[in-house]
Amino acid sequence: MSLLPPGKALAFAAVGERRCLGVRRAGRWLVCPYGAVLDGAGVKDQCPRCAQLDRSRSVAADTMADDPRPYGVYLAYFGPGLVKVGITAAERGAARLVEQGAVAYAWLGRGPLMAARRAEAVLGSALGVPDRFAKEAKRAARGALPPVAERAAALAELHGVARELAGWPESLEPVEFACADHSELFGLARVPAGGVVELGGLTAGAEVVGEVVAGAGADVYLRLRSADADGEGGEGGAGGEAGAAGPVAVLDARMLSGWVLEAARGRVTTVAVRRLPEAGGAGGGEQEGLF
Repeated sequence: MSLLPPGKALAFAAVGERRCLGVRRAGRWLVCPYGAVLDGAGVKDQCPRCAQLDRSRSVAADTMADDPRPYGVYLAYFGPGLVKVGITAAERGAARLVEQGAVAYAWLGRGPLMAARRAEAVLGSALGVPDRFAKEAKRAARGALPPVAERAAALAELHGVARELAGWPESLEPVEFACADHSELFGLARVPAGGVVELGGLTAGAEVVGEVVAGAGADVYLRLRSADADGEGGEGGAGGEAGAAGPVAVLDARMLSGWVLEAARGRVTTVAVRRLPEAGGAGGGEQEGLF
C-alpha cells in the first residue's frame, strides 16, 4: 500500500493488447518468445507455455524439493470460517501473507522445505484445513469481519490443536503463538460493509478513474468518480467531493499485468462492474459503467 496510499487519485487507460509477461528467472522477467495475447478478464499474466516453463522449477508446483532455504508454516485468517495453512520461505517474512490479503496470521513452525510441506499436509488431512480460498470468498468475508480479539482467538485455538497433532515433523521447530493483524495496514475499516462493486476485465481503450480507499493483497478498493458529478473533481477526474459520490469498486490489480497503461482521457470509469456478493449471499449481475 505504500505506493497506493488512501486518497491517491488514479486515472488510467489500457492501450493495445494485453501481452504475456514471459518467464521470471534470476529476479527478472524474460520476454515471452511467443508474443502471446492474454485474456483481459483473467488474472494470469503468462501464456500456458510460459506458465508451464515457470512451474518446472517452482516450490508451489513441488518441482523444487532441493531448495535449501528454511521455510515457515503459517495459519492465515481471512474471515469467519476461512483459515488456511501455507508455507513461505522464512527470508520473506510476512510478505506472502500480505500478498494473499490475509487479515491476520500466526506462525506454526520453521524448518526445511519438505518438513514444512509435511506439516501442511498433516493439517489438511487431520483437520481439513485448506491451503487456499477463492478470492470471491476472501472479498465477501472482508465485509463482515469480527473484532480483532475474535480473529486472534480463532487462530489461537487452531494453533493449539495443530501443535498437538501426531505426525508433526521433528525437524520443524515449533513457534509460540503470536497473532499479527493486517486490518490497519490494509485499511479495511474504510471498505464499506455493503454496496461494493467489482471492476471487470480491461479491454483496449477502457478507462479506470477513481481514488484509492484501501488495499488487501492484489485487491485495490477505489471510490469511482460519479458520471453525474463531472466538472467538480479537478484534473484527472478523481478526487474532491464529487469523486466521493461514486460507488466503491474493487479491482484485482493482477489484471493490469501485461497491459500498456496511459493517462485516462475521460473523467469516468468505463469498465463494466458487477455487485459483489455479501458473505454467504449470491452475487449480482454485471452492468456497464459509466461511473
